[in-house]
Amino acid sequence: MFTGIVEEIGTVVAVQEQGDCQRLTVRGPTVTSDLRSGDSISVNGVCLTATELADGTFTADVMAETLRRSTLGRLEVGARVNLERAATLSSRLGGHLVQGHVDGVGTIVAREPGEHWETVELILPAGLTRYVVEKGSITVDGISLTVASVGPAGFTVGLIPATLRGTTLGDAPLGHRVNLEVDVVAKYVERLLASGALPVGTAGSDPVARLEPAGERA
Repeated sequence: MFTGIVEEIGTVVAVQEQGDCQRLTVRGPTVTSDLRSGDSISVNGVCLTATELADGTFTADVMAETLRRSTLGRLEVGARVNLERAATLSSRLGGHLVQGHVDGVGTIVAREPGEHWETVELILPAGLTRYVVEKGSITVDGISLTVASVGPAGFTVGLIPATLRGTTLGDAPLGHRVNLEVDVVAKYVERLLASGALPVGTAGSDPVARLEPAGERA
């Protein structure tokens, strides 16, 4: 589990193709300072397991499903990536709960610079639009962001100076593809409603109705 607060921008130093998977080696002095083999680490919003550590780098195996569902298969040596170590029980939750499980790939279609910040517009797969709401949370390449506005096919986010400086979104060009993870709470609620586990519009689903004596509600 992560929080979507990027700790550093790492650099891909090796990509090894291994048939139906890929071995990715990334340099990240900050995140590797206390990283151990077997620990989880977020690379552009994808939860990977560090299998080898050496001289400020870590290596992780990327399975075919991950390569298919994310942008990691497009990474080349020299590419910059957002890195975050897994959260601990004592971590500050500065962003939101992020699993590192990519739901789809979006595309940056517009950037509007301001005096100190920037508005970025992205389109996303049609199947994800129902999970994106204004002022809700979304993860873009591992970055926890607040949705500023929602349109028929996409959404906008505002990037503050710290995000522009400290993540790869600061200089991502138009057409750049990004990993998206929607808020997992929305998906669980949808699933429960679809299964009938959360009845809608009945007294049994209203905790207030169960607690208050009959006739005392306004």
